[in-house]
Amino acid sequence: MRAPVTILPLRVDGLDFSAGATRILTDVTLSVAAGPPTVIIGPNGAGKSVLLRLLHGLLAPTDGRIRWGDSAEATQRQAMVFQRPVLLRRSALANVLYPLRLAGLSAAERRRRAENALALVGLSALADRPARQLSGGEQQRLALARAAATRPEVLFLDEPCASLDPGATRAVEEIVARLAAAGTKIIMTTHDLGQARRLAGDVVFLHAGRVLEHAPAECFFAHPETEQAAVFLRGDLLPH
Repeated sequence: MRAPVTILPLRVDGLDFSAGATRILTDVTLSVAAGPPTVIIGPNGAGKSVLLRLLHGLLAPTDGRIRWGDSAEATQRQAMVFQRPVLLRRSALANVLYPLRLAGLSAAERRRRAENALALVGLSALADRPARQLSGGEQQRLALARAAATRPEVLFLDEPCASLDPGATRAVEEIVARLAAAGTKIIMTTHDLGQARRLAGDVVFLHAGRVLEHAPAECFFAHPETEQAAVFLRGDLLPH
């Protein structure tokens, strides 16, 4: 039997990115495989969000290569949820239906997927509520539902809980864990080390635009190999 086509592993070779005269990422090289979530951490200004946008295709690298598995359709098989979700001035259900209509699915299939996605994130009862009237945590869960409904192989999450209270954060983490358990590869950034410990299968440590470590989460947190990572984990300030 022929193996299913996959966009993983994701390989990044010598990736550089500059904005004008400012170098943001330098010689980023890493490989991300299927499995538990890959969590990108590092101090503010390390380049975490920029790296995620490059991987998702929202930015073009200044130099280097991004290669996706054995599929030429990577852009159709990945999705991204931002720290502040951009929602349509429509109902929660309509927000989830919208990308499915763009994908050309039948009305019946769109409805089925959208309702399942809202159930996954616990928003079925709010399906008809205007999306922009939802709480911050509910809006983030809606953004996750909208992304999940498209069934991406890879889901990028950029600081998905940065502005949420502990209860809303816990709800989002539970959804992320369920998506990962169902086979979606999660690649996410976070400033929350506790969250990284709870969710990560492997950790990418980014500092001053460079990947200093990429290791299984248990190894990284127990025995960081670089002084910069050790300082960061202690909560001390890192020099730029």
